[in-house]
Amino acid sequence: MRADGRRLRGVLHDLVATDSVNPSLVEGAVGESAIAEVTAAHMREAGLSVETYEPEPGRPSVVGRLAGSGDGPTLMLNAHYDTVGVEGMDAPFEAAERDGRLYGRGAYDMKGALAACIEAAALLAGEGCDVAGDVLVAAVADEEYASLGTADLIERRENGELRFHAAIVTEPTSLDLCIAHRGFTWLEITTRGRAAHGSRYEEGIDANLHMGRVLAALDAHLERLQAGPGHSLLGPGSLHAALLRGGTGISTYSPSCSLRVERRTVPPETRAGVEREIADILDRLGGEDPTFRAEWRTVFHREPFETTEDAPIARCVSRAATSVLGSDPSIVGDTPWMDSALTAAAGVDTVVIGPHGEGAHADVEWVDVESCARLAEILATAAIDYCAG
Repeated sequence: MRADGRRLRGVLHDLVATDSVNPSLVEGAVGESAIAEVTAAHMREAGLSVETYEPEPGRPSVVGRLAGSGDGPTLMLNAHYDTVGVEGMDAPFEAAERDGRLYGRGAYDMKGALAACIEAAALLAGEGCDVAGDVLVAAVADEEYASLGTADLIERRENGELRFHAAIVTEPTSLDLCIAHRGFTWLEITTRGRAAHGSRYEEGIDANLHMGRVLAALDAHLERLQAGPGHSLLGPGSLHAALLRGGTGISTYSPSCSLRVERRTVPPETRAGVEREIADILDRLGGEDPTFRAEWRTVFHREPFETTEDAPIARCVSRAATSVLGSDPSIVGDTPWMDSALTAAAGVDTVVIGPHGEGAHADVEWVDVESCARLAEILATAAIDYCAG
C-alpha cells in the first residue's frame, strides 16, 4: 500500500487551516467544533461511518469507523486536534508547504498524525483490504488541557457503548516506536506566617522566608532524584518550582506564600509516592522549627506510561514499520505526557508512533509531509496485522 500524497496533503491542509485552539488554555478560543466538522467530512470521504461525542458542550470528539469483515479485535488510531494558542506566530492557519514541510499551529502537534490516520483508513477502504476487526479513527478534544476526549471514549468503552482492544496513539515520534513516557503531578504548597509591621520583628513571621526553606529542601530532593538510577529510557524523575507568590507590601511581614510545583514522574513512580515525598519534606521542616507552618494539596495528576516492545500492538506496529521503512524502528521513551497513559491505565494495549517535525507549542511549527505518508502506510499495515486476531 502506498499513501496518496495529494489526498493526504489536502486533509492536512484543511486541518491546519482550521482554528482549534483549546478554550481551556486561551480565554475566548474557538475550541473543536469547527475542526470536528472538517474532520468528519474527511472521514466520510475516506469511507468511514462517523459518530460525534461531546463530553462537554462545545467540545466534540469525532470517531470514524471502518467496519471489519469478521470478528477480529478492534483497533483505535488516536490523535488529538485541539491546539495551544498562537501568540507570537506569523500566519498560524495559513498551512503553507515549503520544502516538504507543512507549517502552522498544530501541524506537528498533532494534525499531521490525524491526517495520517484518516489516510490509513482510506487506504484500507480503497484497497479493499480484508481487515477482520474494526478500525477506529478517534480525533479527540482537549488533550492539551485535561484530555476530556480520550477520557470520554474510555468511559464509553467501559459502559459498553464503544469497543476497542488496542490503541495506537499517534503523537509525533519521528516514526520511532515509543513504549514509555513521563507523567506529572502538580502540587501547591502554602506556607503560613504572621503579618506585622516591618519594624516589629518580634511579632512578624515571614511566610516568604519559610518558603525559602521549602525551596532549599526541594532543591536537595531534586539532586537526590537526579542522582538515582532512573528509568532505562526516560532517565530520572524531576521537579521544578513553577510559580511563586507571596507578600502584601514592602514593609509588611508576609502572612502567606504559595508555590506551584511540577513533579515529572517516570515508571514506576506514582501519585502516592510523590505526595509522600512532599509530606515528608514539610513534616521535617516543621519538626526543625515550631513556627513553621505549611499545607499542601495535589492540583492535578497524570500517571506515566509504559509498555513493552513485546506487547501485541507494539509487535504489530514494529513489523509494519520495518516493512514500510526497510529497517527496524528505534525503541524510545519520550518526555511529554500523552493520552496513551489513559488508554493503557484502562487496560487497552497501547503504543505510540507518529510523524517527524518540530515546534510543538513554539512560534514556528511544522510537520514533515513525507513522514505523515509513511505513518499512514505503517498504521494501515499494522491494522491488517492486529485486527486479524
